[in-house]
Amino acid sequence: MKCPKCKSVDLAPTRLEPDLPAMGCQSCQGSLISLLYYRDWAERSREPLEIDEAMLAVAEESDSRVAMTCPKCARLMTKYRIDGKQENRLDLCASCDEAWIDNGEWPLLKSLQLARDLPTVFTDAWQKRIRKATTDQQKFQRLEKVVGADAAERAREVKRWLQDHQDKALIVRYISAD
Repeated sequence: MKCPKCKSVDLAPTRLEPDLPAMGCQSCQGSLISLLYYRDWAERSREPLEIDEAMLAVAEESDSRVAMTCPKCARLMTKYRIDGKQENRLDLCASCDEAWIDNGEWPLLKSLQLARDLPTVFTDAWQKRIRKATTDQQKFQRLEKVVGADAAERAREVKRWLQDHQDKALIVRYISAD
């Protein structure tokens, strides 16, 4: 199998963790992981995962931005955002149940407490939550540009306070009456 990122380098057996086998690329340091092996590892492994802080900086630099094809079946892999604050995306082949993890993304997953819950990233609910968080942040940034940082932060506080208030509609109506 060839690396889906480098295209010409053969993948070789490697390990993301002592009991977690993968197929790795010697050139880009990415790894193809079988979610079947991953699920088995996640169920058995209970040891604390060490985070390599130095590798976190590598994660964003090495993220594959273009569409990749699965090295097993040659179908396009789907990209999934890991987190709303990170630009990194994991690539998944739904046919083969294999995920491509770019260099540095495994330490990123560990730092986000997702290493033992990787399949969650591939769910619609997770991706929807990330899109909502990104949209909310963009709205706040636009407001901040218009009204300034202090006023925008104050508006955010009021919004949080109103969010679950039982009389939210009455209060909003009162505020907007002028």
